[in-house]
Order: sequence, then C-alpha cells, then structure tokens
Amino acid sequence: MRHECLCPAERWTQPTGEEIREVLRLAGGLTGSKTAKTLGLGAKGDRTVRRWISEESPIPYAAWAILCDLAGFGPIWKDG
Repeated sequence: MRHECLCPAERWTQPTGEEIREVLRLAGGLTGSKTAKTLGLGAKGDRTVRRWISEESPIPYAAWAILCDLAGFGPIWKDG
C-alpha cells in the first residue's frame, strides 16, 4: 500500500485497483455487494465497486477513507 493513498484528502493520491482490492480483503474480505451495502451505494452499488477495482472509475475519497478505517488503517482523514 502506497503511503500517499493513506493521507488526508488534500494530499491524497488515488489508489490502484489492486490497492482497493487489498483494502477490501483487510476489511474482512468485503465483496462488491457487501462493500456497496456498507457504503450505502444503492441497488447497483456492486457494479460501482467493480468499476473502482478495474480502474474504470475513480473511488471517491470519502468511500476510500471509510474502507481504510474498516481495514485497520485508522482515520486517514486526520493528520498524525
């Protein structure tokens, strides 16, 4: 996991699909549908998650920050 993916929004770099996949694994093996439900993405949210992993669409910082917290990285939106 690159450090620049675990920074507050103003210094954040978009994670790769592989980094997203790893965070989902660390967050308890979240599937696309479980991730969508956790984030409140709605009925077709699993498709959105697949697009993030395939790098067709960027993952929003807020969604990434929540997933990182669930994966044990803590609140990445805070400095220090």
